[in-house]
Amino acid sequence: MALVSAKDMIDKAHAGHYAIPAFNTNNLEWTKAILLGIEAQKSPAIIQVSEGATKYMGGYKAVADLVNDLYNSLGITVPVALHLDHGTFEGAKKCLEAGFTSVMFDGSHFDFEENKEKSKEIIELAHSKGASVECEVGGIGGTEDGVTSSGELANPAECKEISDLGVDFLAAGIGNIHGPYPENWAGLNFERLDEIDKAVNGKPLVLHGGSGIPFDQVHKAVTLGVSKVNINTELQLEFTAAVRKYFEAKKDLEGKGYDPRKVLKPGVDAIQAKVEELCKAFGSANQA
Repeated sequence: MALVSAKDMIDKAHAGHYAIPAFNTNNLEWTKAILLGIEAQKSPAIIQVSEGATKYMGGYKAVADLVNDLYNSLGITVPVALHLDHGTFEGAKKCLEAGFTSVMFDGSHFDFEENKEKSKEIIELAHSKGASVECEVGGIGGTEDGVTSSGELANPAECKEISDLGVDFLAAGIGNIHGPYPENWAGLNFERLDEIDKAVNGKPLVLHGGSGIPFDQVHKAVTLGVSKVNINTELQLEFTAAVRKYFEAKKDLEGKGYDPRKVLKPGVDAIQAKVEELCKAFGSANQA
């Protein structure tokens, strides 16, 4: 099988009232753990990468080749899309050239008219290549690849204008943030989410900053049109905690415990376990 556009899996999730998990990857181990986890749960999923992680991994083509090769060599049978997360205008174009099957163009930091014009161009280019497109209205709180936002609420009317361009799914700020959630976080603004859902007439919506949002809020968001939930920080925390325990137990000093394959294994296993848990929580398990 080959990697696919995210459109069909997200449309099915939207109709079935569950969410497609979108897991950010950072390296080979991360990618392998995600693929094994979604295969074990028979869940369709999105593997996505930020432009910062792409540079770390060797470039757009290197990422596309890695995901494709692991998908085939591991015998993965579930639908998987390779997606650019929070892409720039030029970054989205380069990903499409490199073989990504889905891209996000994040023009939320531009004035709205410029965001709209650039979104339109990326949508037309991606669709001409059979790829799906995500765009954003209203910044997502926290910091992502050096871009910081306080998490303003998206304007429903602007969401409708971007939706009408033919975008496949839409990210809209509803009080969510990237990174760990502070103790005084007010929670998701469901009133605004409901307004956006009605304005875009049932277009699938995306929940960024999915790590750490209580499941009851995620589930409620799914009833109000959210069909893709992004996960990055949660997997990073799971990986780091597992590897930390390995060193605290001085496993690296036992025999050939310094072998990087042994050092990283607890973290990889932790990622896979969390991926499987989230597939069940979002309702995507056994939907492949």
